[in-house]
Amino acid sequence: MNKNEKNSKNERPEKHPDLRDPAYYINRELSWMQFDERILEEARDTSLPLFERLKFLAITASNLDEFFMIRIASLKDMKNAGYKKTDISGMTPKMQLNRLSEVTHDFVSEQYSTFSRMLLPKLLEEGVRFVKHHEDLGQDEKAFVDEYFKENVYPVLTPMAVDSSRPFPLVRNKSLNIGALVRTEENDIELALVQVPSVLPRIVELPKGADGIRSFILLEEIIERNIGGLFLSYNVICAHPFRVMRNADFTIDEDEAEDLLIEIERQLKKRQRGVAIRLECESGIDKRLLSILEEELNVKDSDVYSINGPLDLTFLMKLYGISGFDHLKEKKYEPKYPKYMDPDIPVFDQIKDHDILLWHPYESFTPVVRFIQEAARDKDTLAIKQTLYRVSGDSPIIKALAQAAENGKQVTVLVELKARFDEENNILWAKMLEKAGCHVIYGLKGLKTHSKITLVVRREEEGLRRYVHLGTGNYNDSTAKQYTDIGFLTCAEPYGEDATAVFNMLSGYSEPAMWNKLSLAPLWLKDRFLYLINRETEHAKSGRDAHIIAKINSLCDIDIIEALYKASNAGVKIELIIRGICCLRTGIPGVSENITVRSIVGTYLEHARIFWFLNEGKEEIYCASADWMPRNLERRVEILFPIENPRLVDDLKHILQIQLSDNTKARLMTDDGIYIRITPGRNSRIGAQKTFVKEAQAVAEARAGNSNERVFVAEEARSDGEEEVLKI
Repeated sequence: MNKNEKNSKNERPEKHPDLRDPAYYINRELSWMQFDERILEEARDTSLPLFERLKFLAITASNLDEFFMIRIASLKDMKNAGYKKTDISGMTPKMQLNRLSEVTHDFVSEQYSTFSRMLLPKLLEEGVRFVKHHEDLGQDEKAFVDEYFKENVYPVLTPMAVDSSRPFPLVRNKSLNIGALVRTEENDIELALVQVPSVLPRIVELPKGADGIRSFILLEEIIERNIGGLFLSYNVICAHPFRVMRNADFTIDEDEAEDLLIEIERQLKKRQRGVAIRLECESGIDKRLLSILEEELNVKDSDVYSINGPLDLTFLMKLYGISGFDHLKEKKYEPKYPKYMDPDIPVFDQIKDHDILLWHPYESFTPVVRFIQEAARDKDTLAIKQTLYRVSGDSPIIKALAQAAENGKQVTVLVELKARFDEENNILWAKMLEKAGCHVIYGLKGLKTHSKITLVVRREEEGLRRYVHLGTGNYNDSTAKQYTDIGFLTCAEPYGEDATAVFNMLSGYSEPAMWNKLSLAPLWLKDRFLYLINRETEHAKSGRDAHIIAKINSLCDIDIIEALYKASNAGVKIELIIRGICCLRTGIPGVSENITVRSIVGTYLEHARIFWFLNEGKEEIYCASADWMPRNLERRVEILFPIENPRLVDDLKHILQIQLSDNTKARLMTDDGIYIRITPGRNSRIGAQKTFVKEAQAVAEARAGNSNERVFVAEEARSDGEEEVLKI
């Protein structure tokens, strides 16, 4: 070692650095923007089918909308209230807003560069023409569009002039509108508005030409072309689409609310009238029109986003759903029946025989639905208790619960009315369940119930038996095909006792003296996690191997991060698989040298939470509804549950190891806090999601062939292009 190296070593942080130093943390909101950027990378990935890239671009737009409505809105509220306290990264709300303004403007520019420069030319190559402006229409197309407007659009529109007798109307949150300047007969210039009706399809297909190309135009372009017909007494000077984003975050004083359901219904109406926080407008918009919109909506120049393309790219999801383009999409995968279950045997009989682990969406969500449906019809079922956070629009689980109540079962359902953007849907379900005779609980005061748990009590020959389902995802049969989640079915008595205690707490505030298996937030879960991390730290300090693997969606709790830093500094190997937000920094000398962070973005939304601890070789593995975030650990009802069956433990470890081996969809956090793609070797491409699809398919094929052998297929291409088959 030379002299310079010695000096460099001596300059490393002290043995016990200040682990709360803001320099060791990444701002939560900037980290979330990094996640949306990773999704945008998928839209720019030329190896993906074209329509899959369109879908990813639509997802970035939907994500950004919610980010503004909730996170940016919250920061603006704090700034306006004079709140100057810094976050864990040392940034005040004002500092965050200034930086986020730069980042989001750059991000939107990249979104539209991706759309215009990368995707539109590729669409045309594939015989799909997207008409960006109505002036680009051919003569026959103009005639079609004008007739379409006359027959289908004009009767629905409500043009609104704005003058001294007609004030500026409410522009609803996220609605698409066309603003126009019109000249009166007295030569005055006035504002006119037309809301693009959401009840009509936004994408309109034009008649196919002789060249066979399929052409599409957006509804706002059709309206803009014909806008003169809406203001016959005026001369239209200009017309441009615009869109407003409003503060959609509302708080409820639950101490003052006499009826939570009524209060939330009241607050939902306010969401459409929240303070405007972003104005999107067409680039090239008339400056006079823009000035009026800014003044009327009370937005600053920094909150205006000039868009070089169609506003609201979420319409690309509708384009994705148009038939005839299957060759430009990933081959549709249908979830397979779980390997530990038989579709021809009653669910209760199978749970009684063995604990069951479900791995969605590779394995079907159908057994969970069957679990509730069979309980509803079963003469021996006495009671069903369930928490519901988000459910699908036509939920078979809701129908089964209603049927169970009508069949005389005792049905208790906690419907979380405060589930953001699902409040209205959940209110409807709550009312329907009450009407069917279910006992409905509207969550707990001051907390969101985010846990996913179902308890079924049956009368059997041996006495009462409790069957439990625990999960990391929602009871939503639609998103269960899109989100990766873990489900667990058991009738082991310790879990049943704890499940009963959970519902007694939710319905009657009764806390048990002790818990057998489950750990709950907000009372004990955070302490449990800190204990498990600190235990590995002590093992490392004693010179023993220590290792933590955690798969979560977000990490921003400062106490958890500090504990991980201490563990890393003690020598614990820590491997984190984090889909979205991560406020922890890797590679800090003396702080986080033993920590790696990777994020996987693919066809399915990574949503499962799995935690593995080496524990001196007496390994422990858990699943949970919670992430490592303050809101999950301190302001929500969450559940952590252990998996102890050796076979199921091996399955969860297999999931973690495949994800840690992913070198096609994984990004690794670097020492400077950015994410880079992992570059696979020439003959060792591993994609975790594709691996799990092939494993589930292999099991289904083995079942179809009446084979009892479990076969797993690893996506690890050999030099001859064949896949390696691993038999376990």
